[in-house]
Amino acid sequence: MVRALLGLVKGAVVGAGVGFGAFHLGLGGGWGYFVYGAIGFLVGLLVGRPVWSHAADREGTVWTSVLKGLVGVGVGIGLYAIARFAVGDPVLALAGEARPLTSWTYVFGGAVGALYGAFVEADDAPAAKKEKDAPGGRQAEK
Repeated sequence: MVRALLGLVKGAVVGAGVGFGAFHLGLGGGWGYFVYGAIGFLVGLLVGRPVWSHAADREGTVWTSVLKGLVGVGVGIGLYAIARFAVGDPVLALAGEARPLTSWTYVFGGAVGALYGAFVEADDAPAAKKEKDAPGGRQAEK
């Protein structure tokens, strides 16, 4: 449960950060698929077990993070399409301005990142330590 909450927070930070940059660059309208796909990709790379931890691990592979990122592209684009077309892109009023929800990229991007981040973090839970990994370094003899 704690891992899912940690993933929720980390995904929200990554998603809101990318969304904030896109908002200030004026990447709206037709850029939505790209922006939310990029949010999903970055959340897949950075949340859970990040890409650099796979590179440092001899038994791990970088492709795990890359695949999580590629799935994140689909998740981000899918959530954007659902919000925009299936739900009807509800209007949200912030800072005295009313816009469609997906136009507030730092708000909706944070939500997309939080949802996917919670899933990725819960999926990457660390394995239980074996007896040989105990502080003594040796297995207990019977």
